Amino acid sequence: MILYTMMPHELVFAESGNGALEEKMAIVNGVEMIVRPCEDHSFEVVRLLSSNPNHYLKSECMPGQKISSAMVVF
Repeated sequence: MILYTMMPHELVFAESGNGALEEKMAIVNGVEMIVRPCEDHSFEVVRLLSSNPNHYLKSECMPGQKISSAMVVF
């Protein structure tokens, strides 16, 4: 079987024994990305899922950036 996907191996083949993964797909300012919730009720950018190169130049879309929960749409 060949699986063509942009999703990381850990998300595609997640084991059911380790609980639900905290990473979620979200849309922030029209950009699709994977985010992880933080302790201060904000989200951290894990990776972008966009094919638009201009999205990778935005500072708020860079991996590791903190995003307010008000900006995130699931």
